[in-house]
Amino acid sequence: MNILIMGLPGAGKGTQAERIIDTYHIPHISTGDMFRAAMKNGTELGKLAKSYIDAGNLVPDEVTNGIVKERLAEQDTEKGFLLDGFPRTFDQSSALEEILTDLGKKIDAVIEIHVEEDVLIDRLAGRFMCKDCGATYHKLNHMPKVEDTCDRCGGHNFYQREDDKPEVVKNRLAVNIKDSAPILAYYKENGLLHTIDGNRDIDVVFEDVKTIIDNI
Repeated sequence: MNILIMGLPGAGKGTQAERIIDTYHIPHISTGDMFRAAMKNGTELGKLAKSYIDAGNLVPDEVTNGIVKERLAEQDTEKGFLLDGFPRTFDQSSALEEILTDLGKKIDAVIEIHVEEDVLIDRLAGRFMCKDCGATYHKLNHMPKVEDTCDRCGGHNFYQREDDKPEVVKNRLAVNIKDSAPILAYYKENGLLHTIDGNRDIDVVFEDVKTIIDNI
């Protein structure tokens, strides 16, 4: 079973990915892991990717696509894989189809964990921290026991990181939505897309995931 999992930041994609690999014993292939492995192993593409990263530049698609192909050709993918974090653009989805065709493989299902944008903003923009000791809190599920007082150090100085501010989160989600929309449309058109409501209990979401995979 060859599965692609998708979802916006904060949708719970990572949690469901962990459960899939634990239950079905297939390798979890993520973009970050692939880059790290290629660079650690000193492959030609790994060295090339490292040169871009070290210079603070984005790794070009042709290098990323090559690293993905190398990883999907490894022996542990023979009985299936869970692909996570690739493709990120429509061009990459086209490249993935070519890669899999060359390897004699195909995607069996695309699972999208869907959560509404306003819910994701609440989840992602709810984090704040103690300026004195770095303790982390969340407005939805982890507030200090005493209002405006850090549980750890008793301090009263709280702040929110730039990445966690609502306007930054909203912009990040907008970029992700724009990039993922044509990919999701493509897989839907090809009858591969399964969209699951991620705004429910983790166990309930995974039951839906299992139903999809078991019916492949």
